[in-house]
This record gives sequence, C-alpha cells and structure tokens, in this order.
Amino acid sequence: MKSHFEKWKRKSRASLSALTIGCQPKGVISALAEDLLTHYTDKALVDRYDIYQHLMDYWAQTMQDDCYLIAADGWKAETQRIVETDKKGKEKDKGWTCDLIPKPLIVARYFAKEQAEIERLSAELEAVTARLAEIEEEQGGEEGAFAEFEKVNKASVAARVKELKVEGQRSKVNSDQLSVTSEPALSEVEGLEVLEEWLKLNGEEAELKRGLKDAEADLDAKAYAHYPKLTEAEVKTLVVEDKWLAALEAAIQGEMDRVSQSMTQRVKELSERYETPMPQLTERVNALEEKVNQHLEKMGFTWK
Repeated sequence: MKSHFEKWKRKSRASLSALTIGCQPKGVISALAEDLLTHYTDKALVDRYDIYQHLMDYWAQTMQDDCYLIAADGWKAETQRIVETDKKGKEKDKGWTCDLIPKPLIVARYFAKEQAEIERLSAELEAVTARLAEIEEEQGGEEGAFAEFEKVNKASVAARVKELKVEGQRSKVNSDQLSVTSEPALSEVEGLEVLEEWLKLNGEEAELKRGLKDAEADLDAKAYAHYPKLTEAEVKTLVVEDKWLAALEAAIQGEMDRVSQSMTQRVKELSERYETPMPQLTERVNALEEKVNQHLEKMGFTWK
C-alpha cells in the first residue's frame, strides 16, 4: 500500500508543480480527486472513498487556500507581520507568518541543526524543571527542608541556606570553646544539601531558559530572512512535496494504521476463538457428558 501511494504521489507531484497563475482551483481538486479514486479502485484493504475523504478534508482545511494564492500571485512565499491593536488603539507587533509556506517547513528543510539544538535545550529544561518539582514535593512535608517556607523561590531558599551555614559555624565555634566534638544535626546537614541542590538546579533552569529564548529568537530571525532568498523551484518543492503531499501521506498512513489495527484485533479474536481444535472440544464434551450421566444414574434418573 505504501508503494501504491508512492506511484500516485510521483504522478501528482508533476501535475501540481505545473500550476500557474490563472489556474482554476475547482478544476485542480476535481482532477486530483478523480485520479485518486481511480488509483485506489479494487484495493481490497481500504475503501477508496475513505482515502478520497482524507484528500477532501485537507483541501477544505489548507490546500484550497494555497491554490487560490498560487492562482492569484504564482509561486511566491511572502511573509506578513502580525500586528494586533489593543483596547487603547495601540498597535503591537506579534511576530510574522506566511500562509503558503509556514515557518516549520522552512525550519525543517534549511535549519534542522538549529531546531535540534532547541529541542535539546527544551529536553534539558524539562528534566531540570521536573527535578525541581520533585524535590519540592518530597521536601514539602512537616519534616522536609521546605516545611517552614511560605513560598519556595530563589531568595527564600538562599536566605535559609545562609542561616543554616551561620548556625553551623556558630555550633562549631561553641564546640571548639568547650573542647567538645560536635557535629550539626543530621537533619540540618541533609536539609542544607537539599536546599543547595535546589539552588543549583534553579540556576541551571534560569540559564537554560535564557539559552532557549536566545536560540528560538535566532532561529526565528534566520527563518524570516530566508524567505526572500527562495527560488520558484524551492517554493514548489516546499509547497508540493513538504506541505501538500506530506500531509496527504500522513493522513493515508493513518488510515492504513487504522486498517492494520482492525485486522490485528480481528486476527486476535479468531485466534482466541479457534485456539482449541474441534476434536479436542468434542472429546471434552463427551467426557463431561459421561460424568453428568453417571451423576444422574446415582440420583436414580433413567432415560431412553
């Protein structure tokens, strides 16, 4: 089925890339849909109208608007600033967008390395944030390091760490004066270690947030600056290959996954139903019937 879709994909890629200014979007989808229906005729695993519906849904959601843009302006990927006006009438720049080629497509094809770095930073940040939450939950009880805290933040934790260190130094001085060896209470030592770990992680979290914000801003600027550099051939590849056909392929693959899961469930049901062979079932029934007859005879029942 994957190979079958690839054949349709290769044929459709050529016809879609040939669209020009003045093309008729209704004619485009009519020809495309009819060709898809014909292509999936007599395929036993799927209903061709289920495949057809995926195309029509995507057409309504996205592809139709794209075709009208191409019909009007050709293969041009132009960005627009997103400007919002608040209640006071003041305009605010909220970034940018591109209807024909969304930012993720540019990023995936030309800035994969930068995106991978952002994903790495995001994963590290998520891990550090999760560990901070874990520490706060574990140490939030009556015996925990955060038991007396009204609010857990950098300032309050740093102040408590300073207090514990001062108390530790005072205890050491007193013990030296008394010539008595005295160690801080184990709970205080452990509490100090917990608080210091929290402070360390809190610093890492802040650093990762700054790094992530800078990386995202840098990638955004690179992507925005790349649009004017796109050739018509590159625009066609991004729209036809990376956007339209990739979305349809994902939808149809989802349909195949659904069919596959349905078949798997049916095979499992049949396997369980016919797990025991008929001769074995017959033998078991005969044995049980014999036992029942013996019990009935003992109870005094007779039958012909």
